[in-house]
Amino acid sequence: MKNKLGTIVYLSCALGLAACEGDDGSQGPAGAAGATGASGANSLVTQTALPAGDSFCPAGGVRLDSGLDTSGDGVLDAGEVSDTSYVCNPGATSVGTAQVASVLNNTWFQTGAMKVADAETARDAMTNGFGEAKNVILFVGDGMGPSTVTAARILEGQFAGMPGEENTLSFGAFPYAGLAKTYNVDAQTPDSAGTMTAMMTGVKTDVGTIGNDEDIVRGDCTTVAGNELVTALELAELAGMSTGVVSTARITHATPAATYARSADRNWEDISDMPQEAIDAGCVDIADQLVNFEANLEASFGVDVDGLEVVMGGGRRHFLPNDPAFNSADARSATEGDRTDGRDLTAEWQALYPDGSYVTDQTGFDALDPAATPHVFALFNESHVQYEADRGNDVAGEPSLTEQTVAAIDILDNNPEGFFLMVESGRIDHGHHAGSAYVALTDTIEFARAIGEAAAMTDPAETLIIVTADHSHVMTIGGYPQRGNPILGKVVGVGGTEPALAADGLPHTTITYTNGRGFRDLGAETDADVVYSTDPVSGRADLTAIDTTTPGYHQETLVPLSSETHSAEDVGIYASGPGAYLVSGTNEQNMIFHVMNFAANLVGRAEAVLP
Repeated sequence: MKNKLGTIVYLSCALGLAACEGDDGSQGPAGAAGATGASGANSLVTQTALPAGDSFCPAGGVRLDSGLDTSGDGVLDAGEVSDTSYVCNPGATSVGTAQVASVLNNTWFQTGAMKVADAETARDAMTNGFGEAKNVILFVGDGMGPSTVTAARILEGQFAGMPGEENTLSFGAFPYAGLAKTYNVDAQTPDSAGTMTAMMTGVKTDVGTIGNDEDIVRGDCTTVAGNELVTALELAELAGMSTGVVSTARITHATPAATYARSADRNWEDISDMPQEAIDAGCVDIADQLVNFEANLEASFGVDVDGLEVVMGGGRRHFLPNDPAFNSADARSATEGDRTDGRDLTAEWQALYPDGSYVTDQTGFDALDPAATPHVFALFNESHVQYEADRGNDVAGEPSLTEQTVAAIDILDNNPEGFFLMVESGRIDHGHHAGSAYVALTDTIEFARAIGEAAAMTDPAETLIIVTADHSHVMTIGGYPQRGNPILGKVVGVGGTEPALAADGLPHTTITYTNGRGFRDLGAETDADVVYSTDPVSGRADLTAIDTTTPGYHQETLVPLSSETHSAEDVGIYASGPGAYLVSGTNEQNMIFHVMNFAANLVGRAEAVLP
């Protein structure tokens, strides 16, 4: 939209008179310096919503006032307004006055018009964005495909007492969105190793491999050399930014590992997981690479760095010796550690960072002082951390993903050079694999809460936030339930009061899985993984007397498998902050790296410090 006054350009002209005769005189002395000019004033713009019936916008709209803040109080007073523009909603033609009023006063109509006005304002304020991001936060909802986002949005709304469909998750309000194609180079339906490598390096690669290009051969250590990729987190570290990784999965699991490690096999989480030939060939397990991240990066690039400031997640077993003497207080196994080399990597980390904090439980987490914590290494569980629905049952206590995210930002933002943070909600994926929509969706809701807190804590003018998923799952939302029907409930049709019956005479749920372990009625059980103690179930169940909204209900499935699978569909990308406007349309997944690099100039800043 153009300003009504347009742009005024002032031209200065000099006029001279030519002498008729005689030589030019000598130059006179310089005049005295002029007085210092007055301080300038900031330009301000205010936006006011106009209802239907307004004299300037009969159909309603937005008034934009602009002017100089001559008082310097940060408020555009009426006397300071120098220009007023209007964005009016389209009016109706060829209909009567009563019909116009009915349309223009409709809440749906007004909400849509304001959405357009807000988007136009955001567009007008958009700048280039190159290198303008001081901070970058990448949120990855593992397995959070479109159906998961939709169902979680509805469930969150229903938890709040609404019908649910009208609800918006925190990241759903971000101004820019697009889609990512998730396939791996060698796989139609992807895994987390290849997809996260694409997001972190800008290069798509094979299934099951971490931090290497597609020339890697999975499981062959000798093919790693020459195929290594550099991650966005490593570039940020080289650039002097603070760096952090937070996950509800094991911190050595595929998604978090792809931020800092290179491995021919995602399963090489500790040395006990590696074949002897890989060890003999010089490959190093993922846990070892995490603890020695600083030394490895310095050796590769010849630049002094200060290492990862924040590491939070699960997976203690991969850092401890296979000896019960090293068990943690909340060990779930008789022997917690898996390492067969006798090394205690948690002790090695503490020796490397004597001023850092090693944390294993809620008490230790609560004791952290963000202003005085240069490094934190938190391993809250032997394996993955608890599902959000089951977190209260943890023996030693675990902070929520939101609590971890807030703490991570509080620690990382002490650096004037900015920070790079990756936050993964890894257990969305695990809930789906177990066939539990309740558990997967409650983890998604907690994930959205963490994103909302991160957005509130950071300045959108200097922080790029991207929310996406590595892949989707085969959970579906179907049937014809009426508005507000419990998303986890049985289908009740529009105008109905009783569950609708399928062709077999049995009720059915809105949410089902295409494949997986199938139906279970476990009542109040909040640990979805208990399903693995029994065999997969196929076929239909009579749900008439079953409450399908309980935490322990596992949805029916079409194809019985030992575990529900990923799907190959595109996933959403949601973005806010510098460079966020680059997120649009349908993209190869590796594009996400390039948006982050554009916004923060990661490559340029890293290259500037290389010898």
